[in-house]
Amino acid sequence: MKRGLIRRENSPSVSRWDPFDEIKQTQDYLNDLFREFLPSVQWKGGETLAPLVDVQEKDDSVVVTTDLPGVDKKDVDISVSEGMIEISATCKKEEEKEEEGYFQKERSYSSFSRAVSLPASVTEEGATAKLEEGVLTVTLPKTKEAEKPKIPIE
Repeated sequence: MKRGLIRRENSPSVSRWDPFDEIKQTQDYLNDLFREFLPSVQWKGGETLAPLVDVQEKDDSVVVTTDLPGVDKKDVDISVSEGMIEISATCKKEEEKEEEGYFQKERSYSSFSRAVSLPASVTEEGATAKLEEGVLTVTLPKTKEAEKPKIPIE
């Protein structure tokens, strides 16, 4: 069957071929096919860890908060430079099962790196970071900006 653009003047039932819709239908068909022939296998897509980051400016600090469920604090790196904060983390999970004469070991690994602009100049000196119950909170003290000298106009 050949598909293409059907063009009829003044016809209310004109439809256009959408290649993206056809790709989606093909993908759904293949997913159903795999589920039908391999029902015992769980197909898992790659996990992308891309948490949202909240940035809050207070009087004397900037507070950055993000959710990092399942991430250990030793696997988190935080750096600040040029008005940006970068938070990167890795999450490693390993699962072992032994049932009725067979052994199964599965591993998953995901990582992310996220950089966001800070609304004010900050310093790493005196900064704190806490990871409690999957929520990372970084508090960065603002720098004291020197008073800018005024230049008189003649």
